[in-house]
Amino acid sequence: MGTRTVDLRSDTVTKPTEAMRAAMSAAEVDDDVLGTDPTAFRLESEVARMLGKEAGLFVPSGTMSNLISVLVHCDIRGSEVILGDNSHIHIYENGGISTIGGVHPRPVRNNEDGTMDIGLIEAAIRDPKGELVYPTTRLICLENSHGNTGGRCLPVEYIDKVGELAKRHGLKLHIDGARIFNASVALGVPVNRLVQPADSVSVCLSKGLGAPVGSVIVGSKTFIAKARRLRKTLGGGMRQVGFICAAALVALQENLGKLEHDHMNAKVLAEGLNQIEGFRVNLAAVETNIIFFDIVEGSKITAAELYKHLAEHGVLVMPEGPSRMRIVLHHQISSSDVQYTLSCFQQAFTGLQEENGN
Repeated sequence: MGTRTVDLRSDTVTKPTEAMRAAMSAAEVDDDVLGTDPTAFRLESEVARMLGKEAGLFVPSGTMSNLISVLVHCDIRGSEVILGDNSHIHIYENGGISTIGGVHPRPVRNNEDGTMDIGLIEAAIRDPKGELVYPTTRLICLENSHGNTGGRCLPVEYIDKVGELAKRHGLKLHIDGARIFNASVALGVPVNRLVQPADSVSVCLSKGLGAPVGSVIVGSKTFIAKARRLRKTLGGGMRQVGFICAAALVALQENLGKLEHDHMNAKVLAEGLNQIEGFRVNLAAVETNIIFFDIVEGSKITAAELYKHLAEHGVLVMPEGPSRMRIVLHHQISSSDVQYTLSCFQQAFTGLQEENGN
């Protein structure tokens, strides 16, 4: 059993496929900082087309894509952005918007489905009459799918309402769409319609889509021109980046159609885990490729113990606390891997219960 590896830590752990490696080897490249790499331009144009925006920009990471987007919209230090208190930008991006950009975060509570109440968003918008003492609200950020709530999808009706609110108050709307294609597939809504109200969207290529590296920011031509300049300032301007972009183009062609299968695998795995005594999964929250599950109180085992036991059998997951774990499905996880994982969980739980005298 120890020879098999099923890596469920994240959808960022995928390895390049043979088609990706071949595309990288054959890629036509030039200097992207000078704006002449043809493969980078193809990728940027394709992602912009798919999302219904004028232009795109390749950047090394999702963190940089969000940072650049916020800084372009909030181009005066002391500006404020309204965002979820459980969002990726607020929690996992090292406070870059404030430490680098001088942008003040105004967190609003995220609901269990990843949304923020419209009324709370509106209440968080600063009164322009208080400009002497308040930061100036310039931007609202949404995240779709919402990672920390288990990959929940923000419906198009909700995004439209936030877009209308932003427009009414003269604000911009940015969507952290790291897994926007997962949301599109799960909701059955074309991705361009899902982001229609957004002034900018960041799309991660190395998560659900399975490319090795990078993200693309999309928006208006004016927005992207400013973003390109900021990318250079932050050290994200690279030279023959077409080698990386070639793999991403293959990911768009090959893996977009596999997302639905990833979601199906996630549901099967979640339902199987929920049937094992000692584990609890909120099945209604498993909408895409992410599963959070809890060890039932009184089970006398910890996530750390379970993590170690599973790793010994080649199943890699992500501890999220003393009794909580995260699993993420991706295109290199098969239905057979799911069944193997369930058998390892059952054996691990039974074995640990016996070791701990229960």
